[in-house]
Amino acid sequence: MKIAHLTSAHPRHDIRIFVKECASLAAAGHEVTLIVADGQGEEINRGVRFHDVGPKTGGRLARMTGTVKRVYQAALKLRPDVVHFHDPELIPAALRLKQAGIKVVYDVHEDVPRQILAKHWIPGAVRPLVSSGFETLEDWAARRFDAVVTSTPHIRKRFEKLGARALDVCNFPILEELVRDTPWEQRRNELCYIGGISRIRGIEPIVEALPDTATRLNLAGPWSESDLKARVSARPGWARVNDLGVLDRKGVAEVLSKSKIGLVTLFPTPNYVDALPIKLFEYMAAGMPVIASDFPVWREIVDDAGCGLLVDPQDPAAITAAVNELMADEPRMRALGESGKQAVLNKYSWAAEADKLVKLYATL
Repeated sequence: MKIAHLTSAHPRHDIRIFVKECASLAAAGHEVTLIVADGQGEEINRGVRFHDVGPKTGGRLARMTGTVKRVYQAALKLRPDVVHFHDPELIPAALRLKQAGIKVVYDVHEDVPRQILAKHWIPGAVRPLVSSGFETLEDWAARRFDAVVTSTPHIRKRFEKLGARALDVCNFPILEELVRDTPWEQRRNELCYIGGISRIRGIEPIVEALPDTATRLNLAGPWSESDLKARVSARPGWARVNDLGVLDRKGVAEVLSKSKIGLVTLFPTPNYVDALPIKLFEYMAAGMPVIASDFPVWREIVDDAGCGLLVDPQDPAAITAAVNELMADEPRMRALGESGKQAVLNKYSWAAEADKLVKLYATL
């Protein structure tokens, strides 16, 4: 089958889009093209052909108009059997591709209507109106697509209630990347946070918690708010931060293998409380205990796996106490880390999710 994955906003080597979904479909024998907009040119990687429509220019509005148009034109010219798109801004283009006789799969990474309610760049007074308007459009479009692939069961249930054909394909780890037999004695008294860095992902309480611990923080990922890093780096806790920037997958695996505790203390926004953050499962796969936000969905996972502690993510003192509690008990840390790894091996791996995706395509 000839498949085109489309993104107007994500990086070309995005973990969910390229490393997991595109590569898995290519390995299953499909002809897979990933259409991106970054100006980095053409390439073939893991059996996936990249088609670059040129870099994004201008601001957010320019991307949502000019870049979307170029991605649409490239997909139409390619004439694949199936288009699988990953950005909500591509919904109008995807509807036009559907009208052109191409099957369309909508990949829903986030609960976008709830996510809009926390967007700092949208004035607070109009966020409910924008959220409601987008949800109306998304609901209407989803019923017209051939399938909706979601990142969590919670989001899948929302689309199933609309009558859309929905399947959850969760962002569980690729075991070959992250599961290592690193001797515990080789790990350092270091915490780690891997992934996008923003205010609502909890970076400020994390840094505020550091001065009262005997640890350092390995911090890796892109900053999503231009003034946030300057504000956070002025705080005393920043002296305990190893600022590693954006790492490739090998670099991520190395950080995970040398750290002792993984932090996933996202704030209780409507979009996060029912999410399944990939970093949680990557920490577990790497054999380290986690300190996570005390949300009901996350509590069920962490308690069931016996792999860490839950805290109020907005309370630096609670994070400090959890770090110190674990760091004071090495045997307990090792046991929690091993329990998390076994849970991933038995229940939360990408292999089963890839199989679900491949089977969906067999029905298309």
